[in-house]
Amino acid sequence: MRSPLLSPRWLGIHLVALLVVLVCATGTSWQFVRAFEPDREVITNPVEDLASARPVEDLLEPGAYMHPDSFANQAVEATGRYDTAEQLLVPRVVDGVLGHDVILPLVTADGSAVTVNRGWAEEGQDVPEAPGGEVTVTGWLLPPVGAEGVVPVEVSEGQVERIAASVLVQEWDHPLYEGYVTLPGQDPATDSLVPVPPPEPPTEVEVNWRSLSYTVQWAMFGVSAVVFWIILMRRELAEARSRRERASDGEEQEGQPAVAGS
Repeated sequence: MRSPLLSPRWLGIHLVALLVVLVCATGTSWQFVRAFEPDREVITNPVEDLASARPVEDLLEPGAYMHPDSFANQAVEATGRYDTAEQLLVPRVVDGVLGHDVILPLVTADGSAVTVNRGWAEEGQDVPEAPGGEVTVTGWLLPPVGAEGVVPVEVSEGQVERIAASVLVQEWDHPLYEGYVTLPGQDPATDSLVPVPPPEPPTEVEVNWRSLSYTVQWAMFGVSAVVFWIILMRRELAEARSRRERASDGEEQEGQPAVAGS
């Protein structure tokens, strides 16, 4: 016997139920993603446009603490003379290739120095001298590299393990600004160094509670639709079974012989 759930009426009900479940699943997924996606309004330390570069002395003082949340990735400029005799190498692996960041102090007019990362050179590559005379550099101010996560390595003469004022004050005889400046392009004196791009700005994920509540609502609508669909089908099957039983009882009663009265 053909199932009552395959009648034209029920085929329409199945189609509507499937569409409702699909819409609810889509709404649940969309709202869930919105609830936990990074909020672009809470990006910490966005990389500033170099056109808005400010003198580094307007932001910091030599020896003063640099709060990463306040100054990191800001566009700055500094004017001075490179102390070429103090150039140092910092080991760093790029794409599996060992090399070094090339750093040196840019000594300003008051005798303090800004640490400048000129770029990255592969192990064994000749590092050209920095330009002489007074120069003005423009780049992004980055916080000092902390000791956390840095694997201690043996460094040879002319190298340091990380870029941090606490390490460099033992190597350079200048009052230092906290942090360092990474240049946007290749050193004007040579094209052999690989520029070090600023890091991607970190983002904070804040839970969007409104979207999360919508997620729960869409999920509940979908579950309710499925439950209601199942209840309707069970009820339809029960009624069909009851009709068959009544019809069967009626046929049996009609087939029974009449009993004569005494």
